[in-house]
Amino acid sequence: MIQKDVIVIGAGAAGLFCAAQAGKRGRAVAVLDHGKKVGRKILMSGGGRCNFTNMYAEPANFLSANPHFCKSALSRYTQWDFISLVSEYGIPYHEKTLGQLFCDNSASDIVDMLVKECDKAGAEIVTRCEILSVEKTGTGYALSTSLGDYVCESLVIATGGLSMPKIGATPFGYKIAEQFGLNVLPTRAGLVPFTLHDKDKQALEALSGIAVDTSASCNDTSFREAMLFTHRGLSGPSMLQISSYWHPGDTLHIDLQPAMSAAEYLTAAQQDTPDAQLSTVLSKFYPKRLAQTFVDTRQWSNEPVKRLTHSQIAEIDNTLSDWQVTPNGTEGYRTAEVTLGGVDTDELSSKTMMSKKAEGLFFIGEVVDVTGWLGGYNFQWAWSSAWAAGQYV
Repeated sequence: MIQKDVIVIGAGAAGLFCAAQAGKRGRAVAVLDHGKKVGRKILMSGGGRCNFTNMYAEPANFLSANPHFCKSALSRYTQWDFISLVSEYGIPYHEKTLGQLFCDNSASDIVDMLVKECDKAGAEIVTRCEILSVEKTGTGYALSTSLGDYVCESLVIATGGLSMPKIGATPFGYKIAEQFGLNVLPTRAGLVPFTLHDKDKQALEALSGIAVDTSASCNDTSFREAMLFTHRGLSGPSMLQISSYWHPGDTLHIDLQPAMSAAEYLTAAQQDTPDAQLSTVLSKFYPKRLAQTFVDTRQWSNEPVKRLTHSQIAEIDNTLSDWQVTPNGTEGYRTAEVTLGGVDTDELSSKTMMSKKAEGLFFIGEVVDVTGWLGGYNFQWAWSSAWAAGQYV
């Protein structure tokens, strides 16, 4: 029987950071993880460079059934606090776009930093440890694992969501929540590419690999970022962002000309290059394959632009500024960056992340119903929620 003050299940971003915070307070801590390596999702993130936070992180960048829940943790441990820690370790980083901060070298810099923080705080990390059962005791919790039995006063669930099952995602955290009477809200894939109905997929398959600037809207929310056509459907930052607001059956409204107007440049072309074909003029503003595909699939008359009527120009402008697509679904958890839904925040203290029903049981990170936008926000939630719990476990 191994006795600890605190056991953290899950050696990801939130779990490692929480363990370090608790250890700094003199608590005896063990982090248990069923995988071979710690921080697997960190290592994969940001193309291997880890978008570890966002300079503009604030509560408005997060989705939750209770949008106010995240405010306390985010305000008490901010992006600037984590940036300061990264700087202390001399990890070089840069801003890529929209406040997104990436490591210059490798995501392993962040994992190494977290492991060193745990080492300095005396927090033990145990890998290849499968949790077989968790039970409440008079003084805390008893765990049966593949490596022996543990007991602890405080138990922290930092097991993440269902996204990316190939690197070990499981519903373990939700099952523990339900075991102890906590409500778990329905989950679905977030920050995930869309798939299209066969008709649309066939019409657009020639565009695979093309990226364009867009403004994508759905359910009163819009994102101005790049969109990527794929052989399965639509991806890229704007699609990943809007996917978190999309529900089956919803139509996406995509502005393919957020910085210009087809009506303006086609009218100008009628004066400047009147004999140029429509597809030729469109190709000045869009990739050639995209321009030709829209001319073909929309059955626009590919004739000299001088022959276009006002109504034809208006139709082209309307189509390009409000291209409407109804996806048939998403690629699901397999490629999703996050999981929407999860442990109901009404069941937790926003100050400590502790369950209101089970003394000493804490939930942090992605397992909780708090989901950030693309761009480092979900890592910031991991750091902030982990810090909050780490002060109390």
